[in-house]
Amino acid sequence: SQEKIKYRSAPDADYAESLPQRPYSRKPVCYQGSNPDPMSAQNSIDYYNFSSTSVFPFGFMKLLFDFFPLILFFGAYKFYDIYLATLVAMAASLAQVVFVRIRHGKFETTHLVTLFVILIFGGMTLLFRDDMFIKWKPTIVNWIFALIVLGSQFIGKQTVLERLLGGQMQMPAAIWKKVNLSWGFFFFISGLLNVYVAFYFRPHLDEQLRTDFWVNFKVFGLLGLTLAFSIIQMMLVARYITTKPPES
Repeated sequence: SQEKIKYRSAPDADYAESLPQRPYSRKPVCYQGSNPDPMSAQNSIDYYNFSSTSVFPFGFMKLLFDFFPLILFFGAYKFYDIYLATLVAMAASLAQVVFVRIRHGKFETTHLVTLFVILIFGGMTLLFRDDMFIKWKPTIVNWIFALIVLGSQFIGKQTVLERLLGGQMQMPAAIWKKVNLSWGFFFFISGLLNVYVAFYFRPHLDEQLRTDFWVNFKVFGLLGLTLAFSIIQMMLVARYITTKPPES
């Protein structure tokens, strides 16, 4: 049956709150006089949009932007070698931080952590001409993130993820804790996987072949795991997410 649309003369927060709450749904709010014909009432409906791209933990476009240095690293490695790729990744990470600062007037913690680590480990890679250092970089970054995320489980009133995303969505505190914990373990396990692939996977292979495999895993493996885990988390928490009606 067709859902009846209630007309009213002014925005009413109580009425908006009384409408059924569905994750990623749009709640109709109609105003009397703008369009009295119910058959074309959709033309006078305000929607409370809930964008799935901003859900969790990163929007898709933001995720691609965060991996921008990694993509350039991969391209430079395929066309030249690990050392030029390291230099390109260092420059790209610096450009990323500067761009965000100019565009948004602030620094992002994730970008700063990544830049700090790659400058140190990338610098040692170039200085000593040893790719062991750059191979440790993903593990160090992931373990720093894991330490920050898991530490927020016990320090402060809110977890890191709730502080970052609480303005975009609302969930029960217990759900925030579970999601935060799962991401902390994800970062930790990702670091372990990188160590295994970089240093222990098929040690009998030629060193160049092992480096090729590690680069492919770093780009496609870790990126694919992050995307897949993001989607799974989004599906699991969708039913708990609620939104506030916009202020009139």
